[in-house]
Amino acid sequence: MAPRSPLDDPENAAHAWARYKRIMRFMLMLTILVVGGAMVAIFWSGAEVSPHFFIAVALGIGLTMLLTSALMGLVFLSSGTGHDESIQNPLDDDDR
Repeated sequence: MAPRSPLDDPENAAHAWARYKRIMRFMLMLTILVVGGAMVAIFWSGAEVSPHFFIAVALGIGLTMLLTSALMGLVFLSSGTGHDESIQNPLDDDDR
């Protein structure tokens, strides 16, 4: 039987998810700043680009940053709460 995860405790889980949400709010603000900076840089470059280019750049940068921060935030949540150590590894018994 697998050991209990620290995230099974509602108090620990609430603290961990609150930290995750705080990280995501910070990364959302940073993403908005970076996308805004990229839009300004493209506009000031004087290049003849279509509005579709601005949309594609904004979506590309924004979604990439948010997806990356969401996945890294989950890694920090899992590692920081001790959830990673609570797994049962069937390969630990192998004599390799």
